[in-house]
Amino acid sequence: MKILVINGPNINFLGIREKSVYGTQDYAYLERMIAQKGQPGGHEITVFQRHHEGAIIARIQEAYFAGREGGVMSPGA
Repeated sequence: MKILVINGPNINFLGIREKSVYGTQDYAYLERMIAQKGQPGGHEITVFQRHHEGAIIARIQEAYFAGREGGVMSPGA
């Protein structure tokens, strides 16, 4: 299954901002963890993060035409 994971604004600050609240792992760690979770099932997971709503909407539409079969979205962080 082809899955798109979309993250909205500020999640790229993981591991940088308020470590006592959000932890010390950075955004790159989160991306790797998401990709690894899909491997056992043979899922192709693409992670996308932007700060602008228009870019996120455009990516959702691109995913549809690219044959993505599912998606997960965290619109704000």
